[in-house]
Amino acid sequence: MIAAQQIAPTAGIGIPTDEKHLFKNILLATDFSPASKKALEYAASLARRYGSSLYLTHVITVDGYPLASPEYAVSSLQNIHDSARQGFRDLLKSGELIGLPYKVLIQVGSFWPSIEETIKTYEIDLLVVGTHGAGAVKKILIGSGAEEIFRKARAPVLTVGPSVVKEPLYEMEFKSILFASDFGKSAEREAGYAVSLAQKHCSRLRLVHVLPHPKAYGNDILAVKRETSRAKLQDLVATEADLHYKLDFKVTVGEPVEEILRIARETKADLIIMGAKARSSLAGNVPHSKAYRVVCGARCPVLTVRS
Repeated sequence: MIAAQQIAPTAGIGIPTDEKHLFKNILLATDFSPASKKALEYAASLARRYGSSLYLTHVITVDGYPLASPEYAVSSLQNIHDSARQGFRDLLKSGELIGLPYKVLIQVGSFWPSIEETIKTYEIDLLVVGTHGAGAVKKILIGSGAEEIFRKARAPVLTVGPSVVKEPLYEMEFKSILFASDFGKSAEREAGYAVSLAQKHCSRLRLVHVLPHPKAYGNDILAVKRETSRAKLQDLVATEADLHYKLDFKVTVGEPVEEILRIARETKADLIIMGAKARSSLAGNVPHSKAYRVVCGARCPVLTVRS
């Protein structure tokens, strides 16, 4: 039996007015890989900063078991379950969770339905996942679970990608936040998280919109679109004098993923925030999606908010 500290009462999904409780309940989905261990560091660091309760889950998928004999299936499932328990024991020995309220969950079932049920049961308002996918084929094999989560989850998802090498502080600090917006349906909600995080961390918040290559427009039209886009970015955030963060607005031209990653590198961003289009089917199995390419190339974690 794996011991778990007492979990505090839960709260609903949303963007609380009190930034301290923005992420009251955090869920880490782990497969015990090095990528998941890196994600745990970020989840624990955020939990300390926000006073969060931390839930850690591992899903044992049962797809394919009906094809085996019942005796073999039961034996295999028991072995995998024992391996998961040992994985959690090793994880807890790392000391990352010292002083944090947490609960460990080993689930058996299909991947996304199991995660979705956990989100509802424990009223999760932030998910954290790690991914080491890179390239279309490898992504389908080992990265699709992470993308399926941020394509389907109502709560925002913090993904720690394969290019993230920096270790988080004991308590998380986001001093430089890049919010990339395409003015989609969830733009205001995405901006709400960006502003709340920037306020909490006294960050420099950079709002970025990327226009297609200039060949798509004439010079006059491009100039108008730049001005219009900048005005839209400004409309997404408050500009009162008593704000505890600094604002920058940038409208650039080029390939969106390349531009987002370039600006993130140049500004030494600690966090990228962007929208993720919802998909009810094939989530995580569509190669070269924009959000996943950003996650794989970013040197910092990426917070996605589903449209």
